[in-house]
Amino acid sequence: MSKDFNINQLIYSFKSKNILSQDKKDFYFKRIKSLLDQKNAVIVAHYYTNPEVQYIAEKTGGCVADSLEMARFGASHPAVTLVVVGVKFMGETAKILNPEKNVLMPTLNAECSLDISCPEKEFSKFCDENSDRTVVVYANTSVAIKARADWVATSSIAVELVNHLNKLGKKIIWAPDRHLGYFIQQRTKADILCWNGTCIVHDEFKSKSLKKMKSMYPEAAILVHPESPKDIIELADVVGSTSQLIKAAKTLENSIIIVATDKRIFYKMQKDIPEKLFYIAPTSSDNATCKICAYCPWMGMNTLQGIIDALKNNTIDHQIKINESLRKKALIPLKRMLNFAKSLKIN
Repeated sequence: MSKDFNINQLIYSFKSKNILSQDKKDFYFKRIKSLLDQKNAVIVAHYYTNPEVQYIAEKTGGCVADSLEMARFGASHPAVTLVVVGVKFMGETAKILNPEKNVLMPTLNAECSLDISCPEKEFSKFCDENSDRTVVVYANTSVAIKARADWVATSSIAVELVNHLNKLGKKIIWAPDRHLGYFIQQRTKADILCWNGTCIVHDEFKSKSLKKMKSMYPEAAILVHPESPKDIIELADVVGSTSQLIKAAKTLENSIIIVATDKRIFYKMQKDIPEKLFYIAPTSSDNATCKICAYCPWMGMNTLQGIIDALKNNTIDHQIKINESLRKKALIPLKRMLNFAKSLKIN
């Protein structure tokens, strides 16, 4: 594998890509900002959304963050309408925490492979069969799964939360990501029974190819999201949530960073640290090609026109609706999560 091959195939750089012309940026900014003002609304977007979405969200005074900060921002912002740009569980989380607010999404078809991998009926049976365990579920789950749980966790606080429960003598059910569950178990030594789910983006990273890439760039730091497979995590210099990886990219002395997560995180990294080089970790090997290629297809369904349509039309095609009884049940573990995060003083 030559260095030229790696550069052509593996570097993902927004520096070389004009995400929108200036005229287009101005058009979308004015149109969306006008609608946001009319509707008393704010955009809450994830780091994995397309760069033009992140640009407009920041430009209009909204939030671009990981799922924990998205939840906190939406709960504390005075806007009466939240436009959640991400995947469906993020919009549902916003509605659970803010029942009085109008929660819109550019599309309700933006699913999550982890959410899909954990159907309510099967998971409830799994919990019933292991009723002596405390149920901790990842934020990447439906309202119904959250309602069945004792705790909700994001990747930024999962290790600390399970370590806390382990010290209390609790045995854990963790769902749905088995890679993240393994990572938590290794860090905490807790008794964890994992649901067998994976993220289609992170599950594709290949350790053999990553080792080759590291040998070509020995000075590079490897940053890995904990939803990645065990052999990828073992190669990491830093393992963490999206916000933790962005912080590490800023604070590490390395001028070259290899990142194993959705490549749209590079928009924020390169915007904040333009002097560094960012390479996407390999998602294919010598004998295989990637299917997702470090790009969540559901996140990619969120467009600027979708934001305009949601704000302009405010129809059931964009509105998050949740049964009130189910919402109240799901609110309990979510509030526990937010209170626990607050006690850790997570920034």
